[in-house]
Amino acid sequence: MSNEMQSPLPRSASADEINRLHAEAEKLSAESRDTLHVASVSAWKAGQLLVAEKRNVRRAMGPGAWQLWLKRHFAGTPRTAQRYMRLAATVADVSLLRGMSLRQVYFRLGVATEPKSPTRSVILRPVARHATLTVRLLALVPARTNSVSPEMQRAYRQDFRPLYERLRSWFE
Repeated sequence: MSNEMQSPLPRSASADEINRLHAEAEKLSAESRDTLHVASVSAWKAGQLLVAEKRNVRRAMGPGAWQLWLKRHFAGTPRTAQRYMRLAATVADVSLLRGMSLRQVYFRLGVATEPKSPTRSVILRPVARHATLTVRLLALVPARTNSVSPEMQRAYRQDFRPLYERLRSWFE
């Protein structure tokens, strides 16, 4: 007699297909995140180059020449150039853009974009500053206390005590 436990349910042919599709979804999702990041980095780098070029054009030909330069040399719209330049001027660390589409990045920065489809435009308000700070803070704090040394736990308690005291009344 075998010591192995028999599975109560036989494996169906659809289970193989389900697992194949799951693996494909995971792979494509990872590729999509990587592609989004590459797009954001490209826009950020283009923005840096546009900022430098604008400075050069204004210095060489005057402020009025920038729009003419854009029309002749930039394949995108002037509005796209403005967005790229704003992205470059606002974001110092391009790794912060990981996992976000350009639309999401622009939304976080408060940069206006055209709706995807004019018939179904949704008005989205910028994320409140306190919500953004909360997400950033939560990313820095370990989720489990058992993964943090007792010394670090004491340091976290000491550092977060003023915040806890101020917010406590909201949750009681």
